[in-house]
Amino acid sequence: ASAMIKRYVGLGNALNTTALNAIGTKYVCLLNAVELNTIDSNSLKLASLNPSACSQLTKDILYAKAKDAFSDQRYLPAYYELIEPYLGGAPGVDLKALSKNNVNMKVSTLAKLKRDSLMSLTPSDVQGLLGVNLGDLVKWQKTSPIWEWVQKQKQQELDELHVGLTGGTQEGYMNIVTPKFQSPSSASLGTVAMALHLLPALLISFLMTSALS
Repeated sequence: ASAMIKRYVGLGNALNTTALNAIGTKYVCLLNAVELNTIDSNSLKLASLNPSACSQLTKDILYAKAKDAFSDQRYLPAYYELIEPYLGGAPGVDLKALSKNNVNMKVSTLAKLKRDSLMSLTPSDVQGLLGVNLGDLVKWQKTSPIWEWVQKQKQQELDELHVGLTGGTQEGYMNIVTPKFQSPSSASLGTVAMALHLLPALLISFLMTSALS
């Protein structure tokens, strides 16, 4: 499929709506950055794509093109449905703006947002995005990256959502993610114990040698 797409583009053919629908969600992730940048934004208006499983670079490029394609409908209720498949590439500032539009985002969509963008959202932003789906957030709170987001928030602000989220920082405290270190093996412990056992004898030997010299 990748070879066919490269051949198609190499012959000078445009990645228009017909081509994008032929490629579809199944193969859109095969497009490289050069190919993605040749797409005319208007071609996305009638294309049926969902790049949520693609690389972050692909999602970033397609989001920017989708935002441009649907910009004339930005203030209409239909805008969210059109842009939703591409939100995995949305920057935090766009998501904050979207939170004011009563879009009722699903928590599954929230969990697929760009990590940096998600972490930039406040509990108030998330409440605005989820709307009637806010109550579902507690079911996802222990899943990544929702859990990491919860840990970054103040518990007092999470409490104001009234959905039972826990794990935020308490007043005057901050959460520290403790790195997971591999437990030393018994062999390693044995080596350390032997070294500690021999250390006094080695020190005495070294001091005597120094004194005699």
